[in-house]
Amino acid sequence: MKRIAFMSTYVPQKCGLATYTHHLRQSIRTARSWSGIDPVIVMTAQDDRKLPEDPSLWMLPKHERSAYRAMAAKINRSDVGAVSLQHEFGIFGGEAGSYVLDFIERLDKPLITTFHTVFQHPEEPYRSIQERIARRSDRIVVMNRKAIVYLQQSYGIPSVKIDYIPHGTPEPRTNERAAIREKSGWADKKVLLTFGLLSRGKGLETVIRALPDVLRKVPNALYVIMGQTHPEVRRTEGEAYREQLQSLVHELGLDKHVRMVNEYVDEDRLADAIAGCDLYVTPYPGLQQITSGTLAYAIGLGRPVLSTPYSYAEDILGGCPELLVPAGDSEEWGRRIASMLSDPAALRQWEDRIARIGQGMQWPQVGKAHIRLFDQAAAAKHPETDREKSALSAGGRRIVS
Repeated sequence: MKRIAFMSTYVPQKCGLATYTHHLRQSIRTARSWSGIDPVIVMTAQDDRKLPEDPSLWMLPKHERSAYRAMAAKINRSDVGAVSLQHEFGIFGGEAGSYVLDFIERLDKPLITTFHTVFQHPEEPYRSIQERIARRSDRIVVMNRKAIVYLQQSYGIPSVKIDYIPHGTPEPRTNERAAIREKSGWADKKVLLTFGLLSRGKGLETVIRALPDVLRKVPNALYVIMGQTHPEVRRTEGEAYREQLQSLVHELGLDKHVRMVNEYVDEDRLADAIAGCDLYVTPYPGLQQITSGTLAYAIGLGRPVLSTPYSYAEDILGGCPELLVPAGDSEEWGRRIASMLSDPAALRQWEDRIARIGQGMQWPQVGKAHIRLFDQAAAAKHPETDREKSALSAGGRRIVS
């Protein structure tokens, strides 16, 4: 395999897709054990802060349609062996990200597309754009096994073209857990954690309203809500939603039991927080959500979790129905949280069970899975290259069959 070009947003942009691509690129480089540098086609907007000067980062202005065609031509002339397109509708220019079609339709290299969003019942304009990308792609990666069925039913994509590879996660930090808890001031607490950009529709009120019931059985429970307010939310309504949550906390007398961390949390600090918590919760009411990086991280780091049965949670926790709680049911959330946090033996059993689920989700394994896939896609696209290699190794000259 020659170099792989990744097409995505990229660090230091504060974006889940940028972080994912960064770790995928790193894990593939480590797994290949080589000194080469894979380029990244970085989607940029006018308001992006200046990115590092790095010749391996190829900037593509997202709102300049001609730039997509020019980038395809650049890739075609390069030594890149395959392109890994990290697809999310919001990162490309044009209606529903349609400008990316100009790139893929002029690309001669193998195209492996990772769909970070797949709709069960896609509607226009998203439907036709995703269908064209899916049909043009040589292989497709999804992080939710349900998405395989969705792509088959919606677009007629054959299952042999679609690969399930889990969302990558850091490796467990079991030996650091006590130190992390001490540093965070959690040593004497039973800590619930939710992480993510704050916005309405995350179901945080459900857990807050459940806490009085939890505290009757677990008086040292602490709910940590970590993350800044979403930039779009802050732009339209400021911190109104955060202030509403804070008012609810005060109204219920929970000021000592809820901690809201309103700041940017980098990757290392997030992994520490997850490793240090007792229970990670995703009370999201939107049941169509196809992926969740934070839930993936919690499972990969071996932490017990509770979640609403949204699509990603159902897929990854399908064998553990006890960990799925109805959306909006504060009474049931209170019962489940209290039951887990008040029973240390049961909590340890869930740690072991979640750790087993998470073993195959860690970045070293995910990087190796992607390398195998890229090699297969490149070989299928240019089979004559492999035949030539075999012929040369057999007799020192090309043999045409």
